[in-house]
Amino acid sequence: MIPFEVSMEIVEGLEIEPIGIERRFLHDALGFVLAEDVIAHTDSPQAPTAAMDGYAIRARDQERGWLQVVDQTPAGSEVTSSLGPFQAIKTFTGSLMPEGADTLIPIEHVRQEGERIYIQEPVPQGFSVRPVGENFRKGEVLIPRGSPLGFAEIGVMASLNIVMPKVYQKPRVAILATGSEVLELGEEQRSPAQIRSSNNSTLEALVRLHGGIPIQLGAIKDDYDSIVAGFQEALAGSDIVVSTGGVSVGDYDFVKDIVQKELGAQVLFKGVRIKPGQHTLLARRGSQFILALPGFPLSSTITALIYLLPLLYRMRGDRYRPKMVYGTLKEPFIKRSRKSEFTPCNVGIEDGGFFVDFAGSRLGSSAILTNMLGRDKGLVVTGPEDGDKEAGEQVLVWLINSF
Repeated sequence: MIPFEVSMEIVEGLEIEPIGIERRFLHDALGFVLAEDVIAHTDSPQAPTAAMDGYAIRARDQERGWLQVVDQTPAGSEVTSSLGPFQAIKTFTGSLMPEGADTLIPIEHVRQEGERIYIQEPVPQGFSVRPVGENFRKGEVLIPRGSPLGFAEIGVMASLNIVMPKVYQKPRVAILATGSEVLELGEEQRSPAQIRSSNNSTLEALVRLHGGIPIQLGAIKDDYDSIVAGFQEALAGSDIVVSTGGVSVGDYDFVKDIVQKELGAQVLFKGVRIKPGQHTLLARRGSQFILALPGFPLSSTITALIYLLPLLYRMRGDRYRPKMVYGTLKEPFIKRSRKSEFTPCNVGIEDGGFFVDFAGSRLGSSAILTNMLGRDKGLVVTGPEDGDKEAGEQVLVWLINSF
């Protein structure tokens, strides 16, 4: 088995290109990664614009105390009037400022009597006037290629009338479980020896959350020919194949041999000194990847976070950047092995700092997926040389629910 750091160096060193580019309707592009720079084709605003409702004036004219209202310019209308000395033009939010005006005085700062306004609270020159290019300037790169598209990016592109942005395609991730004891979702349990497959559902949810397209292939039996057929089917329609089970050292753990002998893939590593999930395999066949994870639910989930997400993000034109923080332990932490460990924990914020506890966590095997329940979950990350830690000490925490 190789150290955890070596496994990550292998993953980071892989040459991975995005799988493809497509154009999508803007309102369907949320969550995709931009495949081109978005460049402003004009200034915004293109002319000085009112930032609120009020009166367009010349700032120096406020000294007289009152001004003559000569016109009004509703938002979206052409400005036909110019402003003369001691005049005001009623102007609304978003309206273009008339020629000659340099300031907007809010309605709340004046008293109107007939065609006059009386200045009750003067404002400085330029008040509430949006200058040309306040939002952005023509030629400016507003959203660089490789940016994930969120609500702000969608809004900015809409303001530029970008109807069909160019985005990277989402990788297809085939998910399958191995094990003769594994039951499909909805299948009737006929024996206590049978177990319900949660791994497929967990991995499908992870893939969706992180911008991939899951292909659910269910469970396959623990015999050589069935596993070969299952993997061949998975590779036929996917960019990444993720399996659970069959990668340990038991009599029915065929995956490693099948990956090399039957699928013609190059094994990049098999076995990492981590807890949980030491029996993890990563292989490559051309531009496709095979990630074989342990069968226990907690192990498969944590190893998917560690190894699947970097592959998935690279294939969709992005980089996975885990959110790492230091948190203060509220209770002692017991180190359970001389390996790199990823221990589920609760993370809270108090007085501006992160705090960590293990309330509700069950001790036992790496099958306990319920230890991952909750919105404010993290993983305490410790190295092989780390030991037990006391309450009040700081630990490195991976905020797994952050994107």
